[in-house]
Amino acid sequence: MIVQFTKFCRSVLFVTALRPDRYVKCQEAGADISLVDLEDSVSGNDKHVARKEAERFFTAKASGSGLRAVRINAISHQEGLRDLLAILDYAAKPDIIAIPKVESPRDVEIAELVLRDQCRETGYLAIVETARGIENVFDIARSSSRLRALVFGSADYSFSIGSSMSDGVLYHARSRIVTAARAAGIHAIDTACFDIRNTARLDAEARMCREMGFSGKAAIHPSQLRWINAAFSPDDETLEKARRIVAASRESNQNVCVVDGMMVGIPIVDAARRILSEFDGGGRGEAPLREGPRESDG
Repeated sequence: MIVQFTKFCRSVLFVTALRPDRYVKCQEAGADISLVDLEDSVSGNDKHVARKEAERFFTAKASGSGLRAVRINAISHQEGLRDLLAILDYAAKPDIIAIPKVESPRDVEIAELVLRDQCRETGYLAIVETARGIENVFDIARSSSRLRALVFGSADYSFSIGSSMSDGVLYHARSRIVTAARAAGIHAIDTACFDIRNTARLDAEARMCREMGFSGKAAIHPSQLRWINAAFSPDDETLEKARRIVAASRESNQNVCVVDGMMVGIPIVDAARRILSEFDGGGRGEAPLREGPRESDG
């Protein structure tokens, strides 16, 4: 079986907006997406200052090859609306805006209404981190054509249902997120591992989520990127198998072929081609998969 891989969002590295001295390091650390945070890492009294500092994250010359993003405050809070209005005035717009605590499609729609055409190239990440968000996740995944991925927020979700943060407890929420994302043709990004020094746990989490169908994982420290990027990238054996699958499909000229004794159909051939396009040909990951139908598709 071929797991789907992408260079678009293997890793998302967070940095607080209040530490502009770390902006360059964040972008050079090797994350696919470097994200400046206006939400949890910024206290209420510092929100205004953080918005001003965050603009420098986008106006400065890019110091890495990844995309640049910002996490705003919740749309249901006035600070979230202030964040969006501030972004409208930024001289350079973010590649991506991460919207936290998304509980319904309306949260994403409000962001679109505020930003309108002034951020037309900006995509969205919807962070799903409450019981209500998990309940409505399939509708959220189809809320906007500019939505690039769903992101799981485990800490707030666990608090919202009164549970522990063990993998067994979180399995249901993760499954709903990745299924909703793939059904809508977008990516799924797993929550961060908060035990920074426990690389064994980080590696196990990342590989488990890769097997579940996630495209990447959030990071809260640059040291985590090595493990995350490795987990969500194909190894040499996977690349070689993808080459054999594509070659066998071409030679057979049929919808189904046999590779290593296994019957291979169109979905696996397409996945193999995508892997080779991004990881064997030097390409950068495309944001949306867009394999699933949307409500507007009819």
